[in-house]
Amino acid sequence: MDITFWHWLILGIALIAFEVVMPGTFLLWPGMAAVLTGVLAYVAPTLDWRVDALVFAILTVASALLGRKLYAQLKHPTADEPALNRRAEALIGGVHTLTAPLVDGQGRMKVGDSTWKVVGEDLPAGTRVRVVGVEGISLRVERLDG
Repeated sequence: MDITFWHWLILGIALIAFEVVMPGTFLLWPGMAAVLTGVLAYVAPTLDWRVDALVFAILTVASALLGRKLYAQLKHPTADEPALNRRAEALIGGVHTLTAPLVDGQGRMKVGDSTWKVVGEDLPAGTRVRVVGVEGISLRVERLDG
C-alpha cells in the first residue's frame, strides 16, 4: 500500500484534533506539517514516500521553531500594563486615606473595596498618604505633603 496525500491529511487533521483536547501546543506543529506534506503529496504525487517523510520532518521542526518564536512575542502583550496581575504594584503612586493609624510603623488602609496592610512612619487615621512601594503583602506609604 502506498502512502498518498490522504494519509498525510488525515494524520494532520487527527493531530490538530487531538491538540484541541490536550494541553499545550506540541501536537499543533506536526499536525500543520502533516497537512502541508499532504498538500505537497497532492501537488507532486510522483514523489517517493521517503521524500514526503523528510519534508514532514523538516516542516515539523520549522513550524515548531516558528511557533515558539511567535508565542514568545505573544507572551508579552501586557508591556503597556506591567503591573497586570500584580495588584499591589498597580497601586504604587496612588493617593489614599488611612482608615487606621500607623502605630509602630504598621496600619491599615482602604483601597477601593479592599483593605490593605500598610507600613511607614507613625501617622494618625485619616491622614492622606501616597503609596510609594510594596513590601511583601504590605504597601509602603508616605505622608502626602499639605
